Parts: sequence; C-alpha cells; structure tokens
Amino acid sequence: MGSGMNPNKMLKQMQQMQADMEKAQQELNEQSVSAKAGGGAVEVKVSGGMELLEITIDPAAVDPEEVELLEDTVVAAVNEGMRAAQEMANARLGKLTGGLGDLGIPGL
Repeated sequence: MGSGMNPNKMLKQMQQMQADMEKAQQELNEQSVSAKAGGGAVEVKVSGGMELLEITIDPAAVDPEEVELLEDTVVAAVNEGMRAAQEMANARLGKLTGGLGDLGIPGL
C-alpha cells in the first residue's frame, strides 16, 4: 500500500478525541461563570454546560414601580452569563477539536 492513512490509527485517534471531549465537557459542567448587569443589581451564575445556576438580585433594585426595568436587567445578566459560559466552553473544547471548525454542536 502507498502512503494512505492507517484506519486503525485513525480510529484510535478518534476514540481518544471523543474521550477527551467527554472529559472536557464533564469539567465544564463543574465550572461556572458569573455575570452582572444593572451596575451589579443583578448577578447570575451559569455552568459551563450552559445551565443557569443562580440569580442574585440586590434588594435595592426591587422597586414595585420599576418591575419592567428589573426584568430587562435580569435578561441582560442571563444573556451575559450564557455568553461567558459559551466562551469558556469554546476555549476549552476548541483546544481539543484543533481546527475542525464549527461543527454546529452546542458547546463546541
């Protein structure tokens, strides 16, 4: 045979990559990021697995006349937390995929 790829070696590399990805995903699920909005009035904590873990609202931000503003601030904080968690996942998993490009898989 010529200089073709060794299917067994390629399979082993794929299996190792899959094991590394599973390990990285588990590690991400155990990590979290925090994000604030509204000058710190609302803080959220999001896992690396893109799960909203916690919302903290400063009691001073709770004004019955401003419920809509508080709702918007919570949405902004959650979106920032999700963005930060996605960045964390991309950084961690990107090292493993090494140039495979966007596979269209959440968390990659």
